[in-house]
Amino acid sequence: MDIVKVILTSLLSAAVLFIIAKILGHKQVAQLDFFDYITGITIGSSAAELATELEDPWKPLIAMVVYGAIAFTLDIVSAKFFRSREYINGMPSIIMNNGKLYRENMKKAKLSLSEFMMMCRQAGYFNLNDIQTAVFEYNGRLSILPVSGKRPMNPTDMNLAPEPEYISTEVIMDGRIIDENLKRIGLNTKWLKKQLDEQGYKSAEEIFLGVCDNNNNLSLFAKNKG
Repeated sequence: MDIVKVILTSLLSAAVLFIIAKILGHKQVAQLDFFDYITGITIGSSAAELATELEDPWKPLIAMVVYGAIAFTLDIVSAKFFRSREYINGMPSIIMNNGKLYRENMKKAKLSLSEFMMMCRQAGYFNLNDIQTAVFEYNGRLSILPVSGKRPMNPTDMNLAPEPEYISTEVIMDGRIIDENLKRIGLNTKWLKKQLDEQGYKSAEEIFLGVCDNNNNLSLFAKNKG
């Protein structure tokens, strides 16, 4: 049956596009999630075909619906299941930290050294010694934490030597405790539940986002009840 064939070929082409996107890496995307970007192009192409298809317009229409349903389903899955985000969107990669470049992480991110240098310059960092940590996000952008002495107010001008700062760790996301992150920073759920109780929360389900800094200070952002 033709409708079944269109649905199956649409699913197959979506799978192929997804695999190609993973192989090419995140740097092809800019700001959008890479699969959303590809799905948007495909839906646009199907829409153009729908506008010119006079004999069987339902075929590109079904393809558009299938691609839209795939994107919608992936959004729901990634929102409900934290671990799935690693496979659907990918995970951030630390490219540089404390003066050390991580070559293997650059290879996994399909990011060359020249591209990394270019992204640093675009962010206003022409000297790598000014960078404390550089993280390649899953949307293809580079996030940079400058060394303490090179922050906007430039404490070195006032002969100050501030303590180094580090990236906070997400320990609760959308009501779910991220056990692996807690273990990585040497904490556990018992400590987390005590912190929740001290800040007036009954459980992690009330929290939209919880982040912990290197001094074990927990910042909690409650879910919007409205």
